[in-house]
Amino acid sequence: MKKKHYISFIFCLLFINLSVVQTQSVSKVGTTAGQFLKIGVGSRALAMGGAFAAIASDASALYWNPAGISRTKNNHVLFDHTNWFLDINFEFVGTTFHLGSIGTIGASISYLHMDEMLVTTTHDPEGETGQTFKAGSYSACLTFAKNLTDRFSLGINTKYINEFIYNSSASGFAVDIGTLYKTRLDGLTLGMSISNFGTKMQMNGRDLLIQTDLDPTLESDPEHINAYLATDRFDLPLLFRFGLAYNFPIFYSGLNITVAADANHPNDNTESLNIGTEINIMNFVFLRGGLHNLYQRDSEEKFTLGAGVNISVSGIKWGIDYSYHEFERLSNPQKISLSLTY
Repeated sequence: MKKKHYISFIFCLLFINLSVVQTQSVSKVGTTAGQFLKIGVGSRALAMGGAFAAIASDASALYWNPAGISRTKNNHVLFDHTNWFLDINFEFVGTTFHLGSIGTIGASISYLHMDEMLVTTTHDPEGETGQTFKAGSYSACLTFAKNLTDRFSLGINTKYINEFIYNSSASGFAVDIGTLYKTRLDGLTLGMSISNFGTKMQMNGRDLLIQTDLDPTLESDPEHINAYLATDRFDLPLLFRFGLAYNFPIFYSGLNITVAADANHPNDNTESLNIGTEINIMNFVFLRGGLHNLYQRDSEEKFTLGAGVNISVSGIKWGIDYSYHEFERLSNPQKISLSLTY
């Protein structure tokens, strides 16, 4: 019987593998706004290569699969910090509350930020203007999820998105929808989600207001007419995930191994595959590893590693997790997360 379980799991992995290698001819890289929405949340998830659509069951599910927050009767809080590229930092705070038979609600805020930069002009290209400006992105989300049956869960996430630079900004709204299904094959779970389905974003602000002369050759035309630079409207980075996770039988008391795989279909890149594994030692120490965006064209990403510990103090379970993401040419982002379960 166990052999049948393993064979079924292998066939599922092969199906996902074959589906992602059929990549599209045009990658569409750089054609969407809100790129910070693609930065993963939670050190546990990132250490497992982002293969988390069928695993997420704490506050990190607010990002990966909103249906996941319905799978626990506890409340969760997650604080997440990422050292991203080029002195850019990414912060995430999320929380979930279980409301019994009503369902589970959640809320989160994510914020990408960097240090102030010098204002440069054509006359002062070295930034000797004495002025500085800020740039960043943030989103605020509200989530609801419910177990429709003992095996099937549904979740929806609504979010407000804003990106700003100096005196201009762009904003939009989006929805995430996720499902989670616990199969009759013991230990096998399927998860699917659609992220960032929403409005287009267009940059507006007083930085786009300029003065121009329509036709310098005509003396009758007024000079210094106010004009407004019209920017394009860009889609959000829509992403469809299909994932599965399998908990292997415990070899001896206190040890549990989980393997997972996610197939990703984005609207601004080629398809890819995330795979990862986690070794749970007595529900206290966790060792993780994975590969992120396999088969994605021109990908800079290589492997991911991480570890974590859980400690219970006065009825509150504290989790501390760390992840390391190896890139080929860019710097290697590191993430640390602090979670509370009560």
